[in-house]
Order: sequence, then structure tokens, then C-alpha cells
Amino acid sequence: QVQLVESGGGSVQAGGSLRLSCAASGLTRSRYCWGWFRQVSGKAREAVAIIERSGGSVYYTDSVKGRFTISQDNPKNTLYLEMNSLKPEDTGEYVCAARDCLSSLCSADTCSARTGDFRFWGQGTQVTVSI
Repeated sequence: QVQLVESGGGSVQAGGSLRLSCAASGLTRSRYCWGWFRQVSGKAREAVAIIERSGGSVYYTDSVKGRFTISQDNPKNTLYLEMNSLKPEDTGEYVCAARDCLSSLCSADTCSARTGDFRFWGQGTQVTVSI
């Protein structure tokens, strides 16, 4: 059984930083993507950053490029999202998600194009950025 548990959310002023963590268990396939999605009430869920576990390829949505960094500690099965220069529009619930994938087609870009294939989801952690 796959479990994803997020931590690290909170409230911060614009320009501040936060670091999110996602501890995973039960991910047994040889290759998979995992990443962070943002959910804002009234809007579609958005893939913020994705990383392919084996090769390390990454994807970022345009609005966070240069400010957010996704990383992973594979021995610890932990995913991170370092968020700097936070803006009020970054506010939302950040959810960790994962999906296994075919080795020949597994990259962060291919995973970002098929976010509906993410099967495993955490419960989310709230990030609130105030002016």
C-alpha cells in the first residue's frame, strides 16, 4: 500500500521561503514519477513540479521556474519542494503525488503531460502567502 505524507506547509509573507517534504512508503516499481500539485478552490489542480525518480529529470510549471526547486532523497524515500521568493498567487494546498511508469517512456516531461495518470496522492499541506 502506497502512502504519501506531506509536511512543511504554513503561512509566510511574500518574498519568504518554505520547504515542503513528502515521505513515501510502498513505492516498489523500478521507475516512477512523483511531484507536487497545487489545489486552489475553484481552480483546476495544477502540476507545480515533477521529478522522475531514477533519472532525475524535472518539470516545473512556468510560474515557479527560478523560484522553486524539487529534489529527492531516494534512500529516505522523501521528496522535497524548496519554495523561495513566494508570492500570494502561490497560495494553495500542495499535494504530493506519484505514479509508476514504463521505463522507455518515463521522464518528468512525459509524466507532466499525463497528470491524470498519477494514482497515489497524499492529503496535502496548506501554503498561505500574504502580502
